[in-house]
Amino acid sequence: MRGDGGPVGGPWDCRRVNLDVMRALTAALAAGSLIGGYYVARTTKKRELGGAVLAAGAATCTVSWWRQAGPAPAIGSLAIMMGAFGASHPLAKKLGAWPSVLGVSAVTAITSYALTAPRD
Repeated sequence: MRGDGGPVGGPWDCRRVNLDVMRALTAALAAGSLIGGYYVARTTKKRELGGAVLAAGAATCTVSWWRQAGPAPAIGSLAIMMGAFGASHPLAKKLGAWPSVLGVSAVTAITSYALTAPRD
């Protein structure tokens, strides 16, 4: 039992709520890294700067995913993020640059959130 009388592990368990918040923040960071990397590369005309933004975000997300859910979900989420980055290039030729980046960013956020559910 917790101090407020609720059971540990219930829907209001602070540890569970904090993990859900961290999952959501990490998913947002993953999507933001893809979006931010593209924006930086486009505005500076230096692709390597955009790549640095993406790499920093991917590294931070991977550490967070690893801590939240373990190695397999972390590696899977990173693979999805990098696959989304790669897929955005051919998609941009069909949809346009921004729709492509926003689409793969949304897919990355949703799948990383789903893959990194806490282990019970």
